[in-house]
Amino acid sequence: MTAKPEVRNLSTSQQIGAGQLVAVQQPVKRNQGMQLTSELFEKVEVNLSATQRRASTLLTRRTVKKQWQAAWLIKAIQTIDLTTLAGDDTPARVHRLCAKARNPLRHDLVEALGLQPGTLTTGAVCVYPTMVRTACEALAGTTIPVASVATGFPAGLTPMAQRLAEIQYAVEEGAGEIDIVITRSHVLTGNWTALYEEVRQMREACGEAHMKAILATGDIKTLTNVYKASMVAMMAGADFIKTSTGMEGVNATLPVSLVMLRAIRDYEHATGFKVGFKPAGGLRKAKDALSWLILMKEELPREWLEPDLFRIGASSLLGDIERQLEHHVTGRYSAANRHGLA
Repeated sequence: MTAKPEVRNLSTSQQIGAGQLVAVQQPVKRNQGMQLTSELFEKVEVNLSATQRRASTLLTRRTVKKQWQAAWLIKAIQTIDLTTLAGDDTPARVHRLCAKARNPLRHDLVEALGLQPGTLTTGAVCVYPTMVRTACEALAGTTIPVASVATGFPAGLTPMAQRLAEIQYAVEEGAGEIDIVITRSHVLTGNWTALYEEVRQMREACGEAHMKAILATGDIKTLTNVYKASMVAMMAGADFIKTSTGMEGVNATLPVSLVMLRAIRDYEHATGFKVGFKPAGGLRKAKDALSWLILMKEELPREWLEPDLFRIGASSLLGDIERQLEHHVTGRYSAANRHGLA
């Protein structure tokens, strides 16, 4: 018979109080886009070795331990777009995902960490368009938004009319956020006008739903292309720029993310609009979440650590974060099967 792990009573100074973690969010003025202005990006050339060197030093110069690490991991939970994008998705799986989004940590851990029950949720739930209505029903009564992939995800090679219709369908089903995919060939051939017009039409189809533009950075090859595609997507009105579908050969990496954050910074300087960032694909461990939080903290102001401007696309990441938080509370690592699956 397996003994239940001891839950240590943490002192007030050790507890991770909800007030320390849940910041009062001010509404972010939505990106209105701008005319395509090639002067802002056409002469940019990203230095690969310098970018890799900067990214590699981030984690050697910054670290968080003990209760501070626990606080950062709880912040990471608040930014997760909890995702299921499998061919065998069912309504039951989506209901289970939404239940986990509503209560991402076991109740005993919530209590031990000093959090108020019901205050901690994930940033969103992300599903295919046909599962949006199911997710909305499962999340009724919460403020957790439902995000839907669209536009021929993951390749984005269906006709434009069908891609726009898919956005409209997901919005009508109740999606508050739409993750669109771009046509990679526009980037690879330098056809920035075509990319701009494509993303602009998708933004219009989204209406009030916020749009995340997936650049599929593993497919567009160079960091210079990543920067230019980021700028064009933001000019066309993207509310977020996102690294990957999670289905490319190479997904989110720190160097790619660094370049996208520099583009976000440059775009805000040029227009005054704040655009969000979402890494996705390959983020499975708690240490991955910490790495990207450190990157955000280093490169952009504090407000980019809130769900309005930062999301992590993940499915298995939450389980490892919960496991690390249990270690913080009990002093021991538990088996993965002790944590509810999303």
